[in-house]
Parts: sequence; C-alpha cells; structure tokens
Amino acid sequence: MDMLTTVLPLVLMFAIFYFLLIRPQQKQQKAVREMQNSLEKGSKIVTIGGLHGILDSIDEDKIVVKVGDGTRMTFDRRSIREVVKD
Repeated sequence: MDMLTTVLPLVLMFAIFYFLLIRPQQKQQKAVREMQNSLEKGSKIVTIGGLHGILDSIDEDKIVVKVGDGTRMTFDRRSIREVVKD
C-alpha cells in the first residue's frame, strides 16, 4: 500500500503532462506536416518570416514564391507557416 501511494501521484503527474503538453504539440506538428505536403502551385501562402506570396513551383525540399512585383524567391519547404484561404 505504501508503494502505491508513492507511485500513483507520479503516474498521475505524467498523465497530466502528456495530455496538456505532449499530445497537443504532436497534433499541431501533424497538421503542419499535412499542410506542407498538400501544397499546390498557385496557392497563396505566408512564410514563417511573414512574407506573403503565391507558390510558383514546388520540389522535394524547396519552393519558389512569387511576390507582388513578380520577383521569385526560393525558400525551404518547411518555412511555410500557412496557406491563405480566399
């Protein structure tokens, strides 16, 4: 009985830690991964740095973003924060 009272709070703390911190972070990472894998040419995007543009081309690791004046910039695929909905 003494060991149960010692281990139970530890297990309870781990469960709370998992459901409040680890699980939401894993869900967020999965959503970001899915968004980055579903990119298409012509999508309006925002990069991590806040640059708004239109996807001009996509390859395995890099993307080319066309910005307002027609300038094309190359970024890592992971640098996309979100796809802007019309």
